[in-house]
Amino acid sequence: MSPIPPATPWGAGGPPLPEAGGRPPDPRTASDGAPPALEERGSGGAAPEYTAAPTPALRIAVIGGGPGGLYAAALLKRLDPARTLTVHERNTPDDTFGFGVVLSDETLGGIEHADPDVYRALRREFVRWDDIDIVCHGRTLTSTGHGFAALGRRRLLQILHERCRGLGVELRFGTPAPPAAELARTHDLVIAADGVHSTTRSEHPDAFGPRITTHRCRYIWLSADFAFDAFRFEIAETEHGVMQLHAYPYARRLPSTRPSGPERQPSGASTVIVEMREEVWRAAGLADCDEQQSAERCAKIFAEALGGRPLRGNNSAWTAFRTVVNDRWTHGNTVLLGDAAHTAHFSIGSGTKLAVEDALALAACIEEQPTLPEALAAYEAERRPVVESTQRAAAASLRWFEELGGYLGQPPRQFAFNLLTRSRRVTHDNLRLRDRAFTDSVERDFGCPPGTPPMFTPFRLRGLTLRNRVVVSPMDMYAAEDGVPGDFHLVHLGARALGGAGLVMTEMVCVSPEGRITPACAGLYTRGQSEAWRRVTDFVHTSAPGTAIGVQLGHSGRKGSTKVMWEGIDQPLDHGNWPLAAASPLPYRAGVNQVPHALDRAGLTEIREQFAAAAGRAAHAGFDLLELHCAHGYLLSGFLSPLTNHRTDAYGGSLSRRLRYPLEVFDAVRERWPHDKPMTVRISAVDWFPGGVVADDAVEIARAFAAHGADAVDVSSGQVVPQERPEFGRSYQTPYADRIRNELHIPVIAVGAISSWDDVNSILLAGRADLCALARPHLYDPHWTLHAAADQEYAGEAAPWPPPYRAGSRKPPTGRTEAPKPRLTLDP
Repeated sequence: MSPIPPATPWGAGGPPLPEAGGRPPDPRTASDGAPPALEERGSGGAAPEYTAAPTPALRIAVIGGGPGGLYAAALLKRLDPARTLTVHERNTPDDTFGFGVVLSDETLGGIEHADPDVYRALRREFVRWDDIDIVCHGRTLTSTGHGFAALGRRRLLQILHERCRGLGVELRFGTPAPPAAELARTHDLVIAADGVHSTTRSEHPDAFGPRITTHRCRYIWLSADFAFDAFRFEIAETEHGVMQLHAYPYARRLPSTRPSGPERQPSGASTVIVEMREEVWRAAGLADCDEQQSAERCAKIFAEALGGRPLRGNNSAWTAFRTVVNDRWTHGNTVLLGDAAHTAHFSIGSGTKLAVEDALALAACIEEQPTLPEALAAYEAERRPVVESTQRAAAASLRWFEELGGYLGQPPRQFAFNLLTRSRRVTHDNLRLRDRAFTDSVERDFGCPPGTPPMFTPFRLRGLTLRNRVVVSPMDMYAAEDGVPGDFHLVHLGARALGGAGLVMTEMVCVSPEGRITPACAGLYTRGQSEAWRRVTDFVHTSAPGTAIGVQLGHSGRKGSTKVMWEGIDQPLDHGNWPLAAASPLPYRAGVNQVPHALDRAGLTEIREQFAAAAGRAAHAGFDLLELHCAHGYLLSGFLSPLTNHRTDAYGGSLSRRLRYPLEVFDAVRERWPHDKPMTVRISAVDWFPGGVVADDAVEIARAFAAHGADAVDVSSGQVVPQERPEFGRSYQTPYADRIRNELHIPVIAVGAISSWDDVNSILLAGRADLCALARPHLYDPHWTLHAAADQEYAGEAAPWPPPYRAGSRKPPTGRTEAPKPRLTLDP
């Protein structure tokens, strides 16, 4: 395939039309002005101005006749009738898979502004509803105010077929499309909308860079010939395991050509998706069922929800969901659209929505940009962040349903709240706006006194009661001299303590000079350091009474002897390096960082005793809580990960053997740490790299530390190997804390891109964590917790303003406020 040169404007080059030997002249005259632009791709507002010069027509081929491909064709033809548009669909016009399609108000807004005719046709077909019913343990809980719109997929395709034909788009059904490379030689643009099993993508893997992940559940799309009153989630606990039903209406009445009486009138239709873990599906014998048998079995399992009615299929088969991600969406003049480019789990109803929004964006970018490469680059730049955000939400939802069995022990309302907020797109505050009565009932069950947000309820760890659930996460400051904390630490930690958090944590405090990350790291390996820390804890206890302060003890391992972060993160010192020790002689970065020596028995004992001695100094310094750092690739984490522990002795190999030394250190520290004070452990739940620690391992690691007396597990992730590929996103590490808490029933601390008080309330109320640790938000605003209280109009004892600061407990007024309010409206 020959890519179009970057500087080639529309019509100035590229392949000629074979039947004409060149492109047809532009039918528009100069007086016509610019080609019509999309009015708006959002949910409202004025149409953006478009002033580009008229451009010659395009010859465009679309591979795939699903909603995304059809809508892209219709838009592009509507915007320039001179374009030649051909849609290739291997199935017949009446073939379709699945049943109902859900579209958001945002998507509908884009359709309304871009093509009012299509919008009006869709609007006549929509079924709308507001409620979500959640059925578990035989109890139904309803949340309202959500707002859904759905219609039949077949009817959606019919509307788009009619629109395309009316505009002059050629629709070719029943024959596979020519290969994209062949079409690219005879067309200006090829839009590959050929679905999750895209032939175009598979024929050009080096160009698109696809990454496809198959997940742990099996599901099947079915239909019921009646309309549910709400979006329904139902859980069935069978002898084989947990199964779930996702159902929603998409038609209030089915077409009936020969009704014979009221009792024979069809009563609508609903999509019914049945999903379960792979092992449950096999144990139930569903792997051996054909379509009809599967429909009958599912109808029997969910007979109460269906009122005894049958289910039917439509070429329905059990399948495992596949998440599709592509490094690039374009290859020369070929572009991927919809499921060919990306998929997002059906539990957030996003497949058709994303494809239609892709079509809107692609058509708009083609109108706005002067060249094809610029248009395709603009399309990908606009859509990729939106798609990635949706995929992160879908991944959270998908994982939630994969781990559904772990939540069934939750109280009913908490379970329902957890389900509703599973993707992190619906939050506590958002749900309160939709259904205040529902969230109030969840808060009462959680134990919130009237007017008290969940984050301002107390939590007890051993002999320590935290007045609220906010933790200032450990953050390396690199401001100590010879391991001694100074005025900077006093001001830094003191300010965060005055800011209202329930628990303020120090940075990682090193147990030996050789255990430092940088020369500026703080330590607890001398009495002088302990006395300096005492100055900090005394200030916190005296000036911010009720705030607890904790210390995190750690050893850098192979990640030590480096520059401070802002001078070169993980880069070795220019001079004065010290020898490193680790589980195995593996440098952090080969050729950059020094090779550590593998600890022998004497070295293991020496460092274990350094940890224990530091714990004794931490107790003398007056800390309220101690956390053992077993994360982020430092020494103890290096023993836990198979990527960094290649030992063949009793401390390497299986997970139980890799756990041995960190547990020995934990026990030694616990013995020296006061019995009535809590001790936590921070772990990296996943290494974000093949062959490393995964979520299942994290559960076992947490289980082992809890068995040895850990009062809570602080669940972080990654930073073990430099080549990691984290799935960054809002609250992206919370699912790992969630799983540990609900599978092991032990307290956990969630951390990782938790940035708003709404996130904190949502995580706590859903039972995903007991405490939330925030780092960067507390650098941005030392009084983050007090401001969160003010924003929520909370003024209780869980977030008291220090007396000298009380005058600032309300936001200063901004702008003019003394203008008179309007009282009269006079006729002109």
